[in-house]
Amino acid sequence: MTDRMSLTLAEADPIVAAALDQETLRQHEGLEMIASENFVSEAVLEAAGSIFTNKYAEGYPGRRYYGGCEYADVVENLARERAKQIFGAEYANVQPHSGSQANASAYGAVLKAGDTILGLDLSHGGHLTHGHKLSFSGKLYHTTFYGVRKDTELIDYDQMEEVAERERPKVIIGGGSAYPRLWDFERMRAIADKVGAVYVFDMAHIAGLVAGGVHPSPVPHAHITTTTTHKTLRGPRAGLIVCGKDYVVGPKPEQTIGKEIDRSVFPGQQGGPLMHIVAAKAVALGEALRPEFKTYAAQIVANAQVLAAELKEAGFRIVSGGTDNHLMLVDVFQKGILGSEAELALGKAGITVNKNTIPYDVNPPLKASGIRLGTPAMTTRGMKEPEMRQIATWIEKALARRNDDAALERIRNEVAELANQFPLYAWRRAPQAVGA
Repeated sequence: MTDRMSLTLAEADPIVAAALDQETLRQHEGLEMIASENFVSEAVLEAAGSIFTNKYAEGYPGRRYYGGCEYADVVENLARERAKQIFGAEYANVQPHSGSQANASAYGAVLKAGDTILGLDLSHGGHLTHGHKLSFSGKLYHTTFYGVRKDTELIDYDQMEEVAERERPKVIIGGGSAYPRLWDFERMRAIADKVGAVYVFDMAHIAGLVAGGVHPSPVPHAHITTTTTHKTLRGPRAGLIVCGKDYVVGPKPEQTIGKEIDRSVFPGQQGGPLMHIVAAKAVALGEALRPEFKTYAAQIVANAQVLAAELKEAGFRIVSGGTDNHLMLVDVFQKGILGSEAELALGKAGITVNKNTIPYDVNPPLKASGIRLGTPAMTTRGMKEPEMRQIATWIEKALARRNDDAALERIRNEVAELANQFPLYAWRRAPQAVGA
């Protein structure tokens, strides 16, 4: 009888193996412009697929509910210390399985069911977990929202303050999934202090830019800062929570937000941590501490600004007029194109984007008026300003010829030629599409 432990993936499950080969080829041959996606290093991949996947480690280092956790403690402590060093934090919890669970844990540490929260409206660039009615956050808590000004498409802090004074939320949430500009962390903290709210900032999109020193940090201002680790931070798909100077919230040393967050993560939100992913977080955070990560983060922003400027030059309206970070929203409906149509056409051309609502959108979310573009993944591959100019040209051409499949296929071939100049996971790449 064949020993299952000795089988390769291709031998054990050829269908999954084929899908992995095809996905590897797709990632290599195309241009990944989704702002929330990135490519991890081989070292992160190795840790994520490591033998730690076998280990249960409920609890925290030194306080586990299982034996045999001595090496689990090593990697979790390493990840926590690296997170604190990167973000200048006093506390870190590296166990959340995702950014959504990080947010749920942050709320659970300071809120009770039915309490009021104040977040950025999803249609104005917020996130589902900041109070949307279909999310746990909108079902468990009473939700109120602030938005962006119609004239500038920038956060309306006056409105935020008005709503906060009227609704007296227990938590004010900053951050979002599609906001291309800087945040006024100090103003938000002042508003939170004025109404006695806890200030939570979700830096999922900008964490890598903060780590690289090219974006201001919310950590010194927020009571709790949450993030994913897989966007600009370039780690595995997971979450993270840190606290700065407000780590201690009472007269006694043990009275800390961190202690409540720990309880909220485990056993409040989840059981055993994914130790293979915690190990991968430690690796990614170690990479973020290297000098070259600062160069990388700066190039992300430079690339985004060039891409936005080129698209603007081509006649597209960029929401808020530009970008200060890694992403931009492009109003394609101004040219009579639905975001869903743009996503489909660009996909055929080998450019992966996502349709996205824009502030005060007149179209429903599944059609939307905009597309969201980001530069982290292409920057990871080594692309710089010249490639951003070329990508903008292809986007313009593809959308102009969106109903011409032959034209889109020609662009796709040109895209593949460029992609081949910036190899991705070369040794993993299948020589041809499976089944071809």
